[in-house]
Amino acid sequence: MAEKDLTEMYACMGIEKEVYAYGNEILAKLESRFRKIDENAEYNQLKVIKAMQESQVSEACLLGTTGYGYNDLGRDRLEEVYARVFCTEDALVRPQITCGTHALALALISNLRPGDELLSPVGKPYDTLEEVIGIRPSKGSLAEYGITYAQVDLLSDGSFDYEGIRRAINRRTRLVTIQRSKGYQTRPTLSVERIGELISFVKGIKPDIICMVDNCYGEFVERTEPAQAGADMVVGSLIKNPGGGLAPIGGYIAGKRECVENAAFRLTSPGLGKEVGASLGVLKDFYQGLFLAPTITAAALKGAIFAANLYEPLGFPVVPDSRESRHDIIQAVTFGNPEGVIAFCRGIQAAAPVDSHVIPEPWDMPGYDARVIMAAGAFVSGSSIELSADGPIKPPYAVYFQGGLTWPHARFGILKSLQSLVNSGLADLKSLKM
Repeated sequence: MAEKDLTEMYACMGIEKEVYAYGNEILAKLESRFRKIDENAEYNQLKVIKAMQESQVSEACLLGTTGYGYNDLGRDRLEEVYARVFCTEDALVRPQITCGTHALALALISNLRPGDELLSPVGKPYDTLEEVIGIRPSKGSLAEYGITYAQVDLLSDGSFDYEGIRRAINRRTRLVTIQRSKGYQTRPTLSVERIGELISFVKGIKPDIICMVDNCYGEFVERTEPAQAGADMVVGSLIKNPGGGLAPIGGYIAGKRECVENAAFRLTSPGLGKEVGASLGVLKDFYQGLFLAPTITAAALKGAIFAANLYEPLGFPVVPDSRESRHDIIQAVTFGNPEGVIAFCRGIQAAAPVDSHVIPEPWDMPGYDARVIMAAGAFVSGSSIELSADGPIKPPYAVYFQGGLTWPHARFGILKSLQSLVNSGLADLKSLKM
């Protein structure tokens, strides 16, 4: 009776019996993988609780300050918690950091000086960083400050081009940026272990190079974080994994004390640094979001694995594939045409608790070189730890799915995306041999 009730509920939500049944067949094969994800989530949950207890988080820490923000106990204690969780000397966790791109730009521009060179040994950075660096001209870019940029692409099999990296490192190479997640590419996401191998190689050539990891979408997916593999700075957004769906804004930079201090002086003002910056009324959401982050990340990770296993048998290339180990929450699905990307995103939007009636359309979004379609009916605008999908309308016409504050919502959203493709004649379940 319970299963019948669930089937009928999905039918009421627009999921046909064939799509629901196909999803159940896929789900039955994922039990052991999901159990391992839950074990990691439990480990990371205990890690966060331990950090909060060791930092003596109290009810007073949940209150905010206004004005200058001097002596903000909750803000300072939260940064101590982040440093413990990410195994770093210090951390900067602020609502004044507006997004992940801002956090990365802040980390870069505060730790680079005119005449320095920035190196990316993992290929092209995420689109919005192109204007930060100056690959695409923009006001205030690193290039305008006389900071040059070098890039070494990954080899065709996704491995590091160690000889190319060795040749690229020179006396002006000051900072290496390592993007953990794939961005709008179909390359492998980097595990903490692989990041550690790359950092070890780079520092073996030039020990004083600052190694920064763009940790967006990777927090709490593994039991270790990049600083434990040698990263000098780990950078991310609070409206992704570590905000737990509650943080309404913000970003973090965790790392060596000098690197974090440099970032603080750039964020506020020389001479002021971390001493100012009112937390206003967001601290409770920052703390509680971090507390929830391990289990919410686990829900999103289950959704990504379910999506890969659902779409791969239908003939759509997926990265990571259905069997690979996971190191972030993003799932790429390649359709080869814009219609597939649009239909997928419209299905995700239709599954949202907010703005489900809205129909996403590609548009010229700031910071991108092609039209982008985004689906995100979120409680926090743009929050990609919530159920969301997006992609540029350009070859190879891949969509990037992530998030889901709960596993049931992630499951429903993925089934809704498939239903949208079936309704559009872009996916055929009849040809499947399960």
